[in-house]
Amino acid sequence: MTKKTRTWIIRVILFAATIVSLYFVPWPIVKARVAPLPDSIQEQVDKAEDYGFDGIIVCINKKGNQTEFYTSGYKNRENKIPSDPNSLFKIASVSKLYNALAIAKLVNDGKLSLEKTLADYLPELKGRIEYADKITLRMLVQHRSGIPNFTDTYMYWVAPKETTDEQLALVLDKPASFKPDEDYEYSNTNYLLLGRIINRSLGYDKFEYIQKEILDPLNLENTFSSIRDVDINEVMSGYYVGYDEDLKTNNVGSMLATAEDLSKFIRALNDGSIFRNKKEQEIYSSIYKYEHTGLIPGYQTITKYHKDIDAVVIQFTNTVNFEGYNWSLSEIMYHRIVKIVSKKE
Repeated sequence: MTKKTRTWIIRVILFAATIVSLYFVPWPIVKARVAPLPDSIQEQVDKAEDYGFDGIIVCINKKGNQTEFYTSGYKNRENKIPSDPNSLFKIASVSKLYNALAIAKLVNDGKLSLEKTLADYLPELKGRIEYADKITLRMLVQHRSGIPNFTDTYMYWVAPKETTDEQLALVLDKPASFKPDEDYEYSNTNYLLLGRIINRSLGYDKFEYIQKEILDPLNLENTFSSIRDVDINEVMSGYYVGYDEDLKTNNVGSMLATAEDLSKFIRALNDGSIFRNKKEQEIYSSIYKYEHTGLIPGYQTITKYHKDIDAVVIQFTNTVNFEGYNWSLSEIMYHRIVKIVSKKE
């Protein structure tokens, strides 16, 4: 084979490889990222349909709890009801912030200890959850327990369980993912167990405590424990790509809140006004974070305080596809909105 022939073959192979690689490029993501940044938040929010979202709510909470709202698309696409900034939304894993804060308050009051174990608080689980006598409360809060995540069990979201007993049963007697505190793995089972520990410690439901110690002091009247506690007509519809049913009536154990309520909570968490004293704040800072995202079928939430612009930015999008670029597109939408806010400021 001549040198000229080898060069030609290499060029053909490289060309073919380039064509193949271009086939796998996530073009929707590339297009969303390189598009010119609009001048206004509303212009960006109006692109929600281009990103594949049926509806979107954005709340910007500025200094002094002054809130601005931006919406596009539908609260309910079947009835062509426009997105409503006052709609209730399933905030999914964002609820972990409220639960971690409740833990910090109870530890501060001496009602719980971060160093006591799962077996100390729920002795019936010794022998049913591996290392129950080694997993501390701190490890549960920080997702360092090694307890498997019940929502990762096979085909979970095809038929979600409605009770905590059913959810917990999915991981009982299963081997740990790792030994306690030797690794990190996000697990909803951790917070299911924390909820039980709080309930047993208090002698009543944890949400009553959250209501009394967190929501009431902040005058948050539009945050709820589950869809059982709300007028379903006030809830934003949720959709899964390829599935025609509205998911808002599904009881998947999620808290609900309006964007405004959530923004006020996130601000109070970050500026420290929700803490009763410095010790309580230090406890919280040692165990959990100050921002979160939430994702369940039909509902995506991104919530964060941006110190450089002193603004909380909340984004709700109500169309989900676990297998596509859906989450990445919601993050791109969010980051572009934050850029626009930063430019305005």
